[in-house]
Amino acid sequence: MSEPRPARVRVTGPPRRRASVVRPAGTREIDAGTEVGEVYMRSLLREQRRLAIRVLTVLATTVGGLPLLFLAWPSLASERLLGVPVAWVLLGVLVYPWLVFLGWRYLRQAEQNESDFEDLVGEVRQ
Repeated sequence: MSEPRPARVRVTGPPRRRASVVRPAGTREIDAGTEVGEVYMRSLLREQRRLAIRVLTVLATTVGGLPLLFLAWPSLASERLLGVPVAWVLLGVLVYPWLVFLGWRYLRQAEQNESDFEDLVGEVRQ
C-alpha cells in the first residue's frame, strides 16, 4: 500500500510588509495640488528653464557663430589643417565633442537642480 501524499503547499516567499514611509510635508503639498506645492513646482521648472536657455545660448553663440566667423575672415575658410579645410575640421569634427560636452554638462546641472529641489522639499515641515 502506498503512503498518502502530503498536501501541496504553495510557496510564495516571505510575507511582505511595507514600512510606513513618512513623506516630507513638501511632497504632500505637491501631491495635493495646493498653492504651496505649485510654488515648489514652479521654482523647479523655472530653474530647469533657465538652465536650458543658458545651454542653448552657449550653443547658439559657439556653433551658430562659426558661419559668422568664416564670413568675417574669408581667408580662414581657405586655410588647411593637415590637408583638410579648417571649416570642415570645425564644423565636421570639433562640433561633436562640444555637443557631447554641453549635453553632459546640462544633464549634470539638471540633476543637481532636482537634488536641490528634493532637499528643499524634504526640509519643509508642517
